[in-house]
Amino acid sequence: MHAYRTHTCGALRAADTGKSVRLSGWIHRKRDHGGLIFIDLRDHYGLTQLVLAPSTPGFNIVEHLRAESVIRVDGEVVARTAETVNPNLPTGEVEVKVKDVAVLSEASELPLPVFGEPDYPEEIRLKNRHLDLRRETLHRNIVLRSRVIQSIRSRMIEQGFLEFQTPILTASSPEGARDFLVPSRLHPSKFYALPQAPQQFKQLLMVSGFDRYFQIAPCFRDEDLRADRSLEFYQLDVEMAFVTQEDVFAAIEPVMHGVFTEFGEGKPVTPYPFPRIPYREAIAKYGSDKPDLRNPIVMQDVSDHFRGGGFGLFARILEDRKNAVWAIPAKSGGSRAFCDRMNSWAQGEGQPGLGYIFWSDDQGGWGGPIAKNLGAEKTDALMGALGLGQGDAAFFVAGDPKAFYKFAGNARTKVGTDLKLVAEDRFEFVWIVDFPMFEMNEETNHVDFSHNPFSMPQGELEALNSKDPLDILAYQYDIVCNGHELCSGAIRNHLPEIMVRAFEIAGYNESVVEEQFGGMLNAFRHGAPPHGGLAPGIDRIVMLLAGETAIREVIAFPLNQQGQDLMMNAPSEVADKQLKELHIRLAPPIKA
Repeated sequence: MHAYRTHTCGALRAADTGKSVRLSGWIHRKRDHGGLIFIDLRDHYGLTQLVLAPSTPGFNIVEHLRAESVIRVDGEVVARTAETVNPNLPTGEVEVKVKDVAVLSEASELPLPVFGEPDYPEEIRLKNRHLDLRRETLHRNIVLRSRVIQSIRSRMIEQGFLEFQTPILTASSPEGARDFLVPSRLHPSKFYALPQAPQQFKQLLMVSGFDRYFQIAPCFRDEDLRADRSLEFYQLDVEMAFVTQEDVFAAIEPVMHGVFTEFGEGKPVTPYPFPRIPYREAIAKYGSDKPDLRNPIVMQDVSDHFRGGGFGLFARILEDRKNAVWAIPAKSGGSRAFCDRMNSWAQGEGQPGLGYIFWSDDQGGWGGPIAKNLGAEKTDALMGALGLGQGDAAFFVAGDPKAFYKFAGNARTKVGTDLKLVAEDRFEFVWIVDFPMFEMNEETNHVDFSHNPFSMPQGELEALNSKDPLDILAYQYDIVCNGHELCSGAIRNHLPEIMVRAFEIAGYNESVVEEQFGGMLNAFRHGAPPHGGLAPGIDRIVMLLAGETAIREVIAFPLNQQGQDLMMNAPSEVADKQLKELHIRLAPPIKA
């Protein structure tokens, strides 16, 4: 017989009745029923119920063991009586009548329980991640992650992609976020950088003559953390040669659709081809470049209904031609109480308030200050244009759209959520396309890249030389699912003269480009194919499939919100000897 087990704790069925078996696992739960001890024994595969009588060898030892102690048992599989069958457990028709017990590892007092999975502070959970990972939900999430990655790999290989590995130690480059730097012992005063993404390397693979590349790639960005972002993460990194934007879409859509169909537990998934929405249209309709299309609310510009009079405040705002009035339709939101709650929410968001019109049963028509000032005829025309009627409402935001669009988008989300308009049980995919190539950096008041500096501008060199930089669009695109950006991508700029000119517009002269990206520029000068790609985030994909709201729930050993590994005590101080080897002297921040 095997030293530890003949079967796993999830394997036994009614057909195994009468067999002699050996199981090993953790004591998940222990119950004393009139002298008999019932134990739920757990391993990676599931649970099996054990029964120990007082005459069982080792009974007294087991009686005093804590939960999560590890034991090995020998026994006989017996059928449960009809009234004790557990239909919720795959092994629920049988139990093991224990004949012998061996303690493999005794657990001390636990800092958090595994059984029942009660809420515990994140600090305790992360410090004791080995226990947290034993909990069913988190354990299932990590298994799901493995299976999703395996499925993605299979689907990519089936489409003719080859998997390559790219360097982890590379050069620092201005790609948006801050780099994690690694000092070089062999080259004093010089640093490697951990890759924010394998961007240059995957492009170089295309220049090197490979055609379809992918990698489940680790990436590192020293940026502020949030629920769906981590300092280190994994992405499905993809690049393709001799492709248009539509070719990239056609390659990745079956992968995304297939994975979400396979692991989405029956939830509907957007059929491909996925919808395409230009960036500026997404901002105008949804107040976001990552819209949640499960929310049916589409905002509208209703400025013409307020120009020249009616509601004085909006009319005055619209005297400045850059300003506008946007409406947020609210089907079924037609009550003063709901409108007042939305107005209070807006004030809590730092806004002066939120204008509204609602259907008033008392008045038998449209009510609210805006309706009163506009008059019945204009209000009817406005609400009719929004497709609203009895029982509905609309909210209004006025000013410069560049300043208020994010708030308007948040208001759209709030209305849709509070009125239960959002179709929760589905996965809605959309491509956001035609991103601006450049944007104005509000901190420096200079033009900067808005998305990916290695993208091909629409119109190529002619557009860079003749257009206002802020009017130039790029072949850049994002995949969004349920309001989460899953990936960014682009058709790349493979021509050196276009690359130099694009960086020049963003404030980098040619010598800087040569220094920072000389390897790629040099490669382009030796013949580069048109190419493009993208990089969906593995963590966010699994987060959505697991129904979680934070990627820490789908990462085995995540950092906390302060970027610390509480289990391994990282980041940590290092010995002076190590610093001397690296020719580094510390300069701690001066305390005020």
